[in-house]
Amino acid sequence: MDQETNDLIKNEIENNEVCLFMKGTPDAPQCGFSMATSNILKVLEVNFKGINVLADQKLREGIKIYSDWPTIPQLYVKNEFVGGCDIVKEMFESGELAKLLEDKKINFKTKN
Repeated sequence: MDQETNDLIKNEIENNEVCLFMKGTPDAPQCGFSMATSNILKVLEVNFKGINVLADQKLREGIKIYSDWPTIPQLYVKNEFVGGCDIVKEMFESGELAKLLEDKKINFKTKN
């Protein structure tokens, strides 16, 4: 991966508390896994930045190298790689995702 792509990824992760590298955008996801992950964050009313990896082939390949994770979407919370769709979904269902957000002091909607 070139330095420019690495710097772009690093900058997005460092400057956005919750950052989702996805196919498409939160309002127009381009794959089911990206849609599912984005929808989980929307259900929790988390303020997040969706980054469309389809807009830039270098970014699409670069994020896989950066995280050492082969698939997209990829969720980062406060500079920490959380995982892809399956992991985020499992964490949401078990309550682990809410705990992570709470621990990282990220605002979200709790179930009441």
